[in-house]
Amino acid sequence: MKIIIAGFVAGILSLATSAFAATPPPQPYGPVPSERQLKWHEMEFYGFLHFTVNTFTDKEWGYGDENEDVFNPTAFDADQIVRSCKAAGMKELILTCKHHDGFCLWPSKYTEHSVKNSAWKGGKGDVVKEISDACRKNGLKFGVYLSPWDRNHRDYGKPEYIEYYRKQMTELLTNYGPISEVWLDGANGGDGYYGGTRETRRIDRRTYYDWDNTISIIRKLQPDACIFSDAGPDVRWVGNERGVAGDPCWATLNKNDFSPGDADTKRLNTGDRKGSHWVPAETDVSIRPGWFYHAKQDGNVRSPENLRKIYFESVGRGASLLLNVPPDRRGLAHENDVKSLAEFGNWMKKTFGTDLARGAAISASSIRGNDAAFGPKHLIDGNRDTYWATDDKSTTPGVTLEFKKPITFNVVRLREFLPLGQRVDTWEIDAWQNGKWTDLANGTAIGACRLVKTSDPVTTEKVRLRITKSPVCPAISEFGLFLDPNTTGNP
Repeated sequence: MKIIIAGFVAGILSLATSAFAATPPPQPYGPVPSERQLKWHEMEFYGFLHFTVNTFTDKEWGYGDENEDVFNPTAFDADQIVRSCKAAGMKELILTCKHHDGFCLWPSKYTEHSVKNSAWKGGKGDVVKEISDACRKNGLKFGVYLSPWDRNHRDYGKPEYIEYYRKQMTELLTNYGPISEVWLDGANGGDGYYGGTRETRRIDRRTYYDWDNTISIIRKLQPDACIFSDAGPDVRWVGNERGVAGDPCWATLNKNDFSPGDADTKRLNTGDRKGSHWVPAETDVSIRPGWFYHAKQDGNVRSPENLRKIYFESVGRGASLLLNVPPDRRGLAHENDVKSLAEFGNWMKKTFGTDLARGAAISASSIRGNDAAFGPKHLIDGNRDTYWATDDKSTTPGVTLEFKKPITFNVVRLREFLPLGQRVDTWEIDAWQNGKWTDLANGTAIGACRLVKTSDPVTTEKVRLRITKSPVCPAISEFGLFLDPNTTGNP
């Protein structure tokens, strides 16, 4: 029933292209994204901010017994952090409002382990407010991470803790404006301080957190927020912390096989071609070896070249890229991180700022109903809400770009029209060289975005896309060509 309803919604959405068409649009295929998921897909690249007492104790996981005064950034500047991330091309920032140590970056009413009892700003500070305000000032969306495991709280492992967790979630979702993403994980217990007991506590990760009811609270308070976890419901983990999506990486998943903290990493990495739900992958990786700032890692910041490689292996395979940028003990994005982010952002602008396909004459082997509303011109109009589609029986069509004079490119970008589902199985790209078509690339799946980097720059007057296998007629919204100034074959 969910798929049928989603398909009906997608059919309505497809009218964005065909409102005045004489020919009806294609029927949706399989699960399709919700409106909130479509908005999430458009972001593609955004950031994580890991910042807490661990930043000052030089740990990755705090024990929960930290003195609140240890949190005392000397020059906290939310605007500097946000601007540094925006310079890289990020569209959102997700803040670790509470990590496993239980320390809250906002003055929560329900715990003393919080900034309200720290030396920072005399206990009057609120990191969540400053970061969320800075995001909106700079045009970025804002998301929150609230760890379900709390090594500080005395009631962790008991029913009372779930009530506490939901009260804190409610604070975050009602006091800081629109929330774009709520990041959940399955962190599920172990040793901790637990109000001074200093013991190990285990929980049943499938049942203890009662995620269904927590998710219903999130939906009520922030209906537009996408919810991330191993099982979604909106966005899934990619199965590793290296920023690498599978190839292929299907946006669909048999969601009921998963729950937060219960992950089949191989399947999460690739998705399920015939999955029951639309649950696309989010790749997460840190710009440093650790998730929190450590001065000893200042020389180990990922280079712009490495970030490019990760971008092609995440966004370029239909997933999103969540890049962690941990503020340092001053409360700033470190200079080395800032430099790498800025250089990566400049590469993004130089590479994707000009779509060479826009100047082409374009033709297709098939057009749905011979109706211009579904014509191939929509592949090069820069609009994700328009698309080229074929008649229902035409499942292996082709489209050709022709130029008045030769162009040189080394990156191809393809996108499907997501409101109609993920339709294409396999595809090939050819270039006209020496009087004949020459194979450039082939692959499985397109989805939200498929990036192809050729081994060398290609100079040609004609480029062709062929759909070689699809269970239904394709619906493609973009066929773009770009020149990466980093002209070597490796992204």
